[in-house]
Amino acid sequence: MKKYNTIIKFLLLTFVIVFLYGFAAVRNSKKSNKEVKVIFENGENLFVSYETVNKLLIQNLEAYKNQSKENINLNNLEGFLQRNEMIENAEIFLTLSGDLGAIITQRTPVLRVANESETYYYDKLGIKMPLSDNYSARVPITTDTISGIEGFELITLSNTIRNDDFLKKQIIGIDQIEGTKKHQFELKTRIGDQKIIFGDLSRMEEKIAKLKVFYQKIMLDSTITDYKTINLKFYNQIVCEK
Repeated sequence: MKKYNTIIKFLLLTFVIVFLYGFAAVRNSKKSNKEVKVIFENGENLFVSYETVNKLLIQNLEAYKNQSKENINLNNLEGFLQRNEMIENAEIFLTLSGDLGAIITQRTPVLRVANESETYYYDKLGIKMPLSDNYSARVPITTDTISGIEGFELITLSNTIRNDDFLKKQIIGIDQIEGTKKHQFELKTRIGDQKIIFGDLSRMEEKIAKLKVFYQKIMLDSTITDYKTINLKFYNQIVCEK
């Protein structure tokens, strides 16, 4: 008798599990494909809004409006979003409850190009991106045309500035020094209105360390406005012009 009771309990348990699974599957299949949860991975939605992402996804989901979410091609949706110039990466997924979710990584601008013909950003990967109607990034500005090795070095220097708290607050412009054999750069400052002759990208860490020590001294002495140029090109010294 105990044996039959065990078999009956097992069959009932199997039936309940199958019923619940089928019920959940039917309920999820009836959910609207227009329900999307959007998460911005790298901070606030500065350059692309929740509404924009939802609109892009909903437009692409029209092809699946009569299908269950399990039949949606998530890779196609990711590729569709990543074609947006403001989006660096997109991951689309289905939650356990059957909702559609999107994790969005926006592009991170590090340099703004402003010349006679156009104005745009370059992101940390050296990819061109347009200005945004939603937000204006506080990044250094250059009037140079980005191309070749000079462009690569300009992006490298821009990333160095972005990743340093002091430089990010103080440097507002980067320009290539014309007429030099090697690619050499000068920086424009926010406080003191100095021109910093940075030179090429050799010994970057040393140059930045010297610059920080120098600024710490002239800020304490309140003599920051006395200097017109700060030259970091020379080894183990700073040459200044008042």
